[in-house]
Amino acid sequence: MSDIVFRGGRAEGKVSPPPSKSHTHRAIIMSALSEGRCEVSSPLISFDTRATMDAVRAMGAVVTEREGSVTVECESIHAPDRTIDVMNSGTTMRLMTGISSLFSEKVVLTGDSSIQKRPMGPLLDSLSAAGVECSSNGGKPPVEVRGPITGSELVIDGGVSSQFVSSLIMSSPLTGRPTDVRITGHLVSKPYIDITTSMMGKFGVEVTEEGNVFHAEPQHYMPTDYRVPADFSSSAFPLVAGGIAGRVTARGMDMSDPQGDRKIIDVLKEAGCDVEVSGDEVTCSNTGRLEGAEIDMGDIPDLFPVVAVLLSTAKGRSRLYGAPHLRFKESDRIALTENMLRTLGADIRGTEDGCVIEGVERLHGGRIEHNGDHRMMMAAAVASLVSDGPVSMENDACWNVSYPGFPEQMRSIGMDIEGL
Repeated sequence: MSDIVFRGGRAEGKVSPPPSKSHTHRAIIMSALSEGRCEVSSPLISFDTRATMDAVRAMGAVVTEREGSVTVECESIHAPDRTIDVMNSGTTMRLMTGISSLFSEKVVLTGDSSIQKRPMGPLLDSLSAAGVECSSNGGKPPVEVRGPITGSELVIDGGVSSQFVSSLIMSSPLTGRPTDVRITGHLVSKPYIDITTSMMGKFGVEVTEEGNVFHAEPQHYMPTDYRVPADFSSSAFPLVAGGIAGRVTARGMDMSDPQGDRKIIDVLKEAGCDVEVSGDEVTCSNTGRLEGAEIDMGDIPDLFPVVAVLLSTAKGRSRLYGAPHLRFKESDRIALTENMLRTLGADIRGTEDGCVIEGVERLHGGRIEHNGDHRMMMAAAVASLVSDGPVSMENDACWNVSYPGFPEQMRSIGMDIEGL
Protein backbone atom coordinates (compact mmCIF):
# COMPACT_ATOMS: atom_id res chain seq x y z
CA MET A 1 0.00 0.00 0.00
CA SER A 2 1.39 3.42 -0.96
CA ASP A 3 2.05 6.27 1.44
CA ILE A 4 0.26 9.57 1.85
CA VAL A 5 2.62 12.48 2.51
CA PHE A 6 1.80 15.74 4.29
CA ARG A 7 4.25 18.55 3.59
CA GLY A 8 2.80 21.20 5.86
CA GLY A 9 1.84 24.63 4.55
CA ARG A 10 -0.20 27.44 6.06
CA ALA A 11 -3.78 26.76 7.20
CA GLU A 12 -6.20 29.47 6.08
CA GLY A 13 -9.91 29.17 5.33
CA LYS A 14 -13.22 27.65 6.35
CA VAL A 15 -14.23 24.00 6.69
CA SER A 16 -17.39 22.11 7.59
CA PRO A 17 -16.41 19.31 9.99
CA PRO A 18 -18.43 16.11 9.69
CA PRO A 19 -21.47 15.32 11.83
CA SER A 20 -20.96 13.68 15.21
CA LYS A 21 -20.15 9.99 15.10
CA SER A 22 -21.33 9.49 18.70
CA HIS A 23 -24.72 11.07 17.97
CA THR A 24 -25.13 9.14 14.73
CA HIS A 25 -24.55 5.74 16.41
CA ARG A 26 -27.06 6.51 19.14
CA ALA A 27 -29.66 7.99 16.80
CA ILE A 28 -29.62 4.88 14.59
CA ILE A 29 -30.00 2.52 17.56
CA MET A 30 -32.71 4.57 19.27
CA SER A 31 -34.59 4.87 15.97
CA ALA A 32 -34.62 1.08 15.64
CA LEU A 33 -35.73 0.69 19.27
CA SER A 34 -38.65 3.08 18.67
CA GLU A 35 -40.28 0.47 16.41
CA GLY A 36 -41.56 3.13 14.05
CA ARG A 37 -40.23 5.33 11.24
CA CYS A 38 -37.47 7.81 12.03
CA GLU A 39 -35.41 10.07 9.83
CA VAL A 40 -31.89 10.85 10.98
CA SER A 41 -30.76 13.92 9.07
CA SER A 42 -27.14 15.05 8.61
CA PRO A 43 -25.74 11.72 9.84
CA LEU A 44 -22.08 10.79 9.66
CA ILE A 45 -21.82 8.06 7.05
CA SER A 46 -18.61 6.19 7.86
CA PHE A 47 -17.27 2.67 8.31
CA ASP A 48 -18.23 2.74 11.99
CA THR A 49 -21.75 4.07 11.61
CA ARG A 50 -22.42 1.65 8.76
CA ALA A 51 -21.52 -1.13 11.20
CA THR A 52 -24.29 0.13 13.50
CA MET A 53 -26.72 0.33 10.58
CA ASP A 54 -25.90 -3.29 9.74
CA ALA A 55 -26.40 -4.32 13.39
CA VAL A 56 -29.89 -2.85 13.63
CA ARG A 57 -30.77 -4.40 10.26
CA ALA A 58 -29.96 -7.75 11.88
CA MET A 59 -32.55 -6.86 14.56
CA GLY A 60 -35.30 -6.26 12.02
CA ALA A 61 -34.85 -2.62 11.02
CA VAL A 62 -34.99 -1.40 7.45
CA VAL A 63 -32.28 1.22 7.04
CA THR A 64 -32.24 3.38 3.92
CA GLU A 65 -29.44 5.82 3.13
CA ARG A 66 -30.33 8.94 1.19
CA GLU A 67 -28.40 12.09 0.41
CA GLY A 68 -28.10 13.86 3.75
CA SER A 69 -30.24 11.46 5.76
CA VAL A 70 -30.85 7.91 6.94
CA THR A 71 -34.35 6.50 7.39
CA VAL A 72 -34.81 3.75 9.99
CA GLU A 73 -38.05 1.76 10.01
CA CYS A 74 -38.80 -1.13 12.34
CA GLU A 75 -42.15 -2.76 13.10
CA SER A 76 -40.86 -5.09 15.81
CA ILE A 77 -37.36 -5.42 17.17
CA HIS A 78 -36.04 -8.96 17.61
CA ALA A 79 -32.83 -10.75 18.48
CA PRO A 80 -30.26 -10.42 15.67
CA ASP A 81 -30.76 -13.10 13.06
CA ARG A 82 -27.01 -13.53 12.52
CA THR A 83 -23.67 -12.78 14.11
CA ILE A 84 -23.12 -9.04 14.47
CA ASP A 85 -19.79 -8.08 12.91
CA VAL A 86 -18.92 -4.57 14.11
CA MET A 87 -15.75 -4.48 11.97
CA ASN A 88 -13.58 -1.80 13.70
CA SER A 89 -16.36 -0.01 15.59
CA GLY A 90 -15.91 -0.23 19.35
CA THR A 91 -18.99 1.93 19.88
CA THR A 92 -21.15 -0.54 17.94
CA MET A 93 -19.71 -3.47 19.91
CA ARG A 94 -20.36 -1.89 23.28
CA LEU A 95 -23.76 -0.30 22.69
CA MET A 96 -25.13 -3.34 20.87
CA THR A 97 -23.99 -5.74 23.58
CA GLY A 98 -26.31 -4.04 26.05
CA ILE A 99 -29.20 -4.01 23.59
CA SER A 100 -28.60 -7.68 22.70
CA SER A 101 -28.86 -8.66 26.37
CA LEU A 102 -32.59 -7.83 26.26
CA PHE A 103 -33.32 -10.93 24.16
CA SER A 104 -33.74 -14.52 25.35
CA GLU A 105 -31.89 -15.87 22.29
CA LYS A 106 -28.11 -16.10 22.10
CA VAL A 107 -26.44 -13.19 20.30
CA VAL A 108 -22.84 -13.30 19.03
CA LEU A 109 -20.89 -10.09 18.46
CA THR A 110 -17.45 -9.97 16.88
CA GLY A 111 -15.17 -7.59 15.00
CA ASP A 112 -11.77 -7.22 13.38
CA SER A 113 -8.42 -8.01 14.99
CA SER A 114 -8.28 -4.59 16.68
CA ILE A 115 -11.74 -5.01 18.22
CA GLN A 116 -10.76 -8.46 19.50
CA LYS A 117 -8.09 -6.83 21.66
CA ARG A 118 -10.42 -4.35 23.37
CA PRO A 119 -11.81 -4.99 26.87
CA MET A 120 -15.44 -5.98 27.38
CA GLY A 121 -15.09 -7.58 30.80
CA PRO A 122 -16.68 -4.87 32.98
CA LEU A 123 -19.79 -4.69 30.79
CA LEU A 124 -20.15 -8.48 30.62
CA ASP A 125 -19.63 -8.78 34.39
CA SER A 126 -22.39 -6.23 34.98
CA LEU A 127 -24.79 -8.06 32.69
CA SER A 128 -23.91 -11.45 34.18
CA ALA A 129 -24.71 -10.17 37.67
CA ALA A 130 -28.14 -9.12 36.37
CA GLY A 131 -29.01 -12.56 35.01
CA VAL A 132 -27.55 -12.46 31.48
CA GLU A 133 -25.53 -15.46 30.27
CA CYS A 134 -22.25 -14.08 28.91
CA SER A 135 -19.11 -15.59 27.45
CA SER A 136 -16.08 -14.08 25.76
CA ASN A 137 -12.46 -14.62 24.84
CA GLY A 138 -10.95 -13.74 28.19
CA GLY A 139 -13.07 -10.61 28.56
CA LYS A 140 -12.55 -9.58 24.94
CA PRO A 141 -14.55 -10.15 21.73
CA PRO A 142 -16.00 -12.27 20.28
CA VAL A 143 -18.70 -12.15 22.95
CA GLU A 144 -21.92 -14.10 23.39
CA VAL A 145 -24.88 -12.89 25.42
CA ARG A 146 -28.23 -14.47 26.19
CA GLY A 147 -30.75 -12.44 28.15
CA PRO A 148 -33.02 -11.22 29.30
CA ILE A 149 -31.88 -8.93 32.08
CA THR A 150 -33.65 -10.12 35.23
CA GLY A 151 -32.07 -7.91 37.88
CA SER A 152 -33.31 -4.48 38.83
CA GLU A 153 -29.83 -3.02 39.31
CA LEU A 154 -26.91 -2.94 36.89
CA VAL A 155 -23.59 -2.14 38.54
CA ILE A 156 -20.67 -1.00 36.38
CA ASP A 157 -17.17 0.30 36.97
CA GLY A 158 -17.10 3.72 35.33
CA GLY A 159 -13.32 3.87 34.99
CA VAL A 160 -12.77 1.95 31.74
CA SER A 161 -15.26 3.25 29.17
CA SER A 162 -18.28 5.54 29.23
CA GLN A 163 -19.67 3.38 26.42
CA PHE A 164 -20.24 0.57 28.93
CA VAL A 165 -22.38 2.94 30.98
CA SER A 166 -24.24 4.26 27.92
CA SER A 167 -24.94 0.69 26.82
CA LEU A 168 -26.63 -0.13 30.12
CA ILE A 169 -28.52 3.16 30.37
CA MET A 170 -29.91 2.78 26.83
CA SER A 171 -31.11 -0.74 27.66
CA SER A 172 -32.51 0.02 31.12
CA PRO A 173 -35.97 1.37 30.10
CA LEU A 174 -36.64 -1.84 28.16
CA THR A 175 -36.08 -4.41 30.91
CA GLY A 176 -39.75 -4.41 31.93
CA ARG A 177 -39.08 -3.23 35.49
CA PRO A 178 -37.73 -0.13 37.23
CA THR A 179 -33.98 -0.34 36.72
CA ASP A 180 -31.00 1.41 38.28
CA VAL A 181 -27.60 1.71 36.62
CA ARG A 182 -25.16 2.19 39.51
CA ILE A 183 -21.65 3.42 38.72
CA THR A 184 -18.70 2.51 40.92
CA GLY A 185 -15.34 4.22 40.87
CA HIS A 186 -14.51 7.33 38.86
CA LEU A 187 -16.68 7.85 35.79
CA VAL A 188 -14.58 8.73 32.73
CA SER A 189 -15.87 10.74 29.77
CA LYS A 190 -19.03 11.87 31.59
CA PRO A 191 -20.10 14.18 28.70
CA TYR A 192 -20.72 11.10 26.54
CA ILE A 193 -23.21 9.89 29.15
CA ASP A 194 -24.85 13.31 28.96
CA ILE A 195 -25.16 12.91 25.18
CA THR A 196 -26.81 9.51 25.70
CA THR A 197 -29.39 10.70 28.24
CA SER A 198 -30.09 13.90 26.32
CA MET A 199 -30.79 11.95 23.14
CA MET A 200 -32.95 9.43 25.00
CA GLY A 201 -35.08 12.36 26.12
CA LYS A 202 -35.52 13.43 22.52
CA PHE A 203 -36.74 9.89 21.75
CA GLY A 204 -39.28 10.08 24.58
CA VAL A 205 -37.40 8.21 27.31
CA GLU A 206 -36.73 9.86 30.66
CA VAL A 207 -33.74 8.88 32.77
CA THR A 208 -33.15 10.45 36.16
CA GLU A 209 -29.68 10.94 37.61
CA GLU A 210 -28.96 11.11 41.31
CA GLY A 211 -25.35 10.89 42.40
CA ASN A 212 -23.85 7.81 40.82
CA VAL A 213 -27.20 6.19 39.93
CA PHE A 214 -29.19 6.52 36.72
CA HIS A 215 -32.82 5.36 37.08
CA ALA A 216 -35.31 4.41 34.39
CA GLU A 217 -38.90 3.31 34.72
CA PRO A 218 -40.25 0.91 32.04
CA GLN A 219 -40.70 3.00 28.89
CA HIS A 220 -40.71 2.80 25.10
CA TYR A 221 -38.59 4.77 22.69
CA MET A 222 -40.83 6.93 20.49
CA PRO A 223 -40.37 7.46 16.75
CA THR A 224 -38.54 10.77 16.31
CA ASP A 225 -36.87 12.67 13.51
CA TYR A 226 -33.43 13.70 14.69
CA ARG A 227 -30.77 16.02 13.28
CA VAL A 228 -27.14 15.15 14.06
CA PRO A 229 -24.96 18.10 15.13
CA ALA A 230 -21.43 18.70 13.85
CA ASP A 231 -18.67 16.91 15.72
CA PHE A 232 -16.40 18.89 18.03
CA SER A 233 -13.80 16.10 18.22
CA SER A 234 -13.44 16.21 14.43
CA SER A 235 -13.41 20.02 14.37
CA ALA A 236 -10.38 19.89 16.67
CA PHE A 237 -8.12 18.90 13.76
CA PRO A 238 -8.72 21.95 11.51
CA LEU A 239 -9.00 24.24 14.55
CA VAL A 240 -5.62 23.08 15.88
CA ALA A 241 -4.26 23.54 12.35
CA GLY A 242 -5.36 27.16 12.51
CA GLY A 243 -3.98 27.53 16.02
CA ILE A 244 -0.47 26.43 15.07
CA ALA A 245 -0.23 27.65 11.48
CA GLY A 246 -2.79 30.24 10.39
CA ARG A 247 -6.50 30.96 10.81
CA VAL A 248 -9.25 28.38 10.32
CA THR A 249 -13.02 28.56 10.81
CA ALA A 250 -15.13 25.48 11.57
CA ARG A 251 -18.77 25.87 10.53
CA GLY A 252 -21.95 24.21 11.74
CA MET A 253 -20.99 23.94 15.43
CA ASP A 254 -23.78 23.77 18.04
CA MET A 255 -22.44 25.42 21.17
CA SER A 256 -25.47 24.26 23.20
CA ASP A 257 -24.91 20.54 22.53
CA PRO A 258 -23.57 18.54 25.52
CA GLN A 259 -20.53 17.24 23.60
CA GLY A 260 -17.60 17.15 25.99
CA ASP A 261 -15.19 17.87 23.17
CA ARG A 262 -16.46 21.45 23.09
CA LYS A 263 -13.62 21.81 25.58
CA ILE A 264 -11.25 22.05 22.59
CA ILE A 265 -12.17 25.75 22.58
CA ASP A 266 -10.92 26.17 26.16
CA VAL A 267 -7.80 24.12 25.43
CA LEU A 268 -6.92 26.29 22.43
CA LYS A 269 -7.39 29.45 24.48
CA GLU A 270 -5.27 28.10 27.33
CA ALA A 271 -2.45 27.36 24.88
CA GLY A 272 -2.57 30.98 23.69
CA CYS A 273 -4.56 30.71 20.46
CA ASP A 274 -7.05 33.41 19.53
CA VAL A 275 -10.52 31.82 19.44
CA GLU A 276 -13.70 33.54 18.26
CA VAL A 277 -17.22 32.08 18.46
CA SER A 278 -19.92 33.61 16.28
CA GLY A 279 -23.21 31.77 15.90
CA ASP A 280 -22.39 28.31 14.59
CA GLU A 281 -18.83 29.24 13.58
CA VAL A 282 -15.65 28.82 15.61
CA THR A 283 -12.47 30.49 14.34
CA CYS A 284 -9.00 29.70 15.70
CA SER A 285 -5.95 31.82 14.83
CA ASN A 286 -2.25 31.50 15.54
CA THR A 287 -0.76 34.22 17.75
CA GLY A 288 2.89 33.15 17.59
CA ARG A 289 4.57 30.41 19.57
CA LEU A 290 2.07 28.87 21.96
CA GLU A 291 2.36 28.38 25.71
CA GLY A 292 2.61 25.07 27.54
CA ALA A 293 -0.45 23.96 29.49
CA GLU A 294 -1.73 21.34 31.90
CA ILE A 295 -4.91 19.73 30.58
CA ASP A 296 -7.18 17.18 32.27
CA MET A 297 -8.09 14.77 29.47
CA GLY A 298 -10.40 12.60 31.58
CA ASP A 299 -13.60 13.74 29.88
CA ILE A 300 -12.05 14.42 26.45
CA PRO A 301 -9.90 11.37 25.61
CA ASP A 302 -10.56 11.58 21.86
CA LEU A 303 -8.73 14.92 21.80
CA PHE A 304 -5.53 13.47 23.25
CA PRO A 305 -3.48 12.94 20.05
CA VAL A 306 -4.28 16.32 18.49
CA VAL A 307 -3.86 18.24 21.78
CA ALA A 308 -0.44 16.60 22.15
CA VAL A 309 0.38 17.89 18.67
CA LEU A 310 -0.89 21.35 19.62
CA LEU A 311 1.48 21.49 22.61
CA SER A 312 4.46 19.72 21.03
CA THR A 313 5.99 23.05 19.93
CA ALA A 314 4.63 25.22 22.76
CA LYS A 315 6.99 26.97 25.16
CA GLY A 316 7.97 25.08 28.28
CA ARG A 317 6.44 21.97 29.77
CA SER A 318 2.94 20.66 29.12
CA ARG A 319 1.17 17.83 30.90
CA LEU A 320 -1.86 15.89 29.73
CA TYR A 321 -3.33 13.77 32.51
CA GLY A 322 -6.42 12.05 33.89
CA ALA A 323 -7.08 9.57 31.08
CA PRO A 324 -5.71 6.07 31.80
CA HIS A 325 -8.60 4.71 29.69
CA LEU A 326 -6.72 5.97 26.60
CA ARG A 327 -4.75 2.75 26.70
CA PHE A 328 -7.94 0.85 25.75
CA LYS A 329 -9.03 2.86 22.70
CA GLU A 330 -8.63 1.75 19.05
CA SER A 331 -4.99 1.45 20.04
CA ASP A 332 -3.01 2.26 23.16
CA ARG A 333 -3.35 5.93 22.29
CA ILE A 334 -0.88 7.07 24.93
CA ALA A 335 1.88 4.82 23.59
CA LEU A 336 1.03 5.46 19.95
CA THR A 337 0.90 9.24 20.43
CA GLU A 338 4.24 9.12 22.24
CA ASN A 339 5.82 7.06 19.46
CA MET A 340 4.31 9.21 16.71
CA LEU A 341 5.50 12.51 18.13
CA ARG A 342 8.93 11.18 19.10
CA THR A 343 9.39 10.02 15.53
CA LEU A 344 8.58 13.53 14.33
CA GLY A 345 11.07 15.12 16.75
CA ALA A 346 9.00 15.99 19.81
CA ASP A 347 10.23 15.65 23.40
CA ILE A 348 7.40 13.60 24.91
CA ARG A 349 7.15 11.01 27.65
CA GLY A 350 4.08 8.85 28.13
CA THR A 351 2.68 8.42 31.64
CA GLU A 352 0.10 6.10 33.15
CA ASP A 353 -2.71 8.55 32.44
CA GLY A 354 -1.35 10.86 29.72
CA CYS A 355 2.00 12.41 28.85
CA VAL A 356 4.54 15.11 29.62
CA ILE A 357 5.79 17.28 26.75
CA GLU A 358 8.81 19.57 26.71
CA GLY A 359 8.08 21.91 23.83
CA VAL A 360 10.54 22.15 20.94
CA GLU A 361 10.55 25.03 18.47
CA ARG A 362 9.86 22.82 15.43
CA LEU A 363 9.38 19.16 14.62
CA HIS A 364 11.56 17.60 11.94
CA GLY A 365 9.08 15.26 10.26
CA GLY A 366 9.40 11.58 9.43
CA ARG A 367 7.42 8.44 8.65
CA ILE A 368 5.01 7.45 11.40
CA GLU A 369 2.97 4.35 12.17
CA HIS A 370 -0.70 5.10 12.88
CA ASN A 371 -1.78 1.44 13.21
CA GLY A 372 -5.06 2.22 11.43
CA ASP A 373 -6.11 4.64 14.19
CA HIS A 374 -8.01 7.46 12.49
CA ARG A 375 -7.34 10.09 15.15
CA MET A 376 -3.62 9.27 15.21
CA MET A 377 -3.41 9.58 11.44
CA MET A 378 -5.17 12.95 11.40
CA ALA A 379 -3.13 14.31 14.32
CA ALA A 380 0.08 13.39 12.52
CA ALA A 381 -1.15 15.16 9.40
CA VAL A 382 -1.75 18.33 11.43
CA ALA A 383 1.74 17.98 12.94
CA SER A 384 3.20 18.46 9.47
CA LEU A 385 2.27 22.15 9.77
CA VAL A 386 5.00 22.62 12.40
CA SER A 387 7.49 20.20 10.83
CA ASP A 388 10.56 21.14 8.77
CA GLY A 389 10.28 17.93 6.77
CA PRO A 390 7.35 15.91 5.39
CA VAL A 391 5.19 13.61 7.51
CA SER A 392 4.39 10.35 5.74
CA MET A 393 2.31 7.32 6.66
CA GLU A 394 0.45 4.38 5.21
CA ASN A 395 -2.47 5.50 3.06
CA ASP A 396 -5.19 3.15 4.30
CA ALA A 397 -7.91 5.86 4.31
CA CYS A 398 -8.58 5.21 8.00
CA TRP A 399 -9.79 8.81 8.34
CA ASN A 400 -13.08 7.58 6.88
CA VAL A 401 -13.91 6.10 10.30
CA SER A 402 -14.83 9.56 11.59
CA TYR A 403 -13.87 12.27 9.07
CA PRO A 404 -14.68 11.39 5.46
CA GLY A 405 -13.01 13.92 3.20
CA PHE A 406 -10.38 14.91 5.78
CA PRO A 407 -7.41 15.17 3.36
CA GLU A 408 -9.49 17.11 0.83
CA GLN A 409 -10.65 19.57 3.49
CA MET A 410 -7.11 20.06 4.78
CA ARG A 411 -5.86 20.62 1.25
CA SER A 412 -8.64 23.19 0.74
CA ILE A 413 -7.22 25.32 3.58
CA GLY A 414 -3.65 25.13 2.32
CA MET A 415 -2.02 21.88 3.42
CA ASP A 416 0.36 20.37 0.84
CA ILE A 417 -0.56 16.69 0.39
CA GLU A 418 0.84 14.00 -1.92
CA GLY A 419 -0.59 10.56 -2.57
CA LEU A 420 -4.32 11.21 -2.56
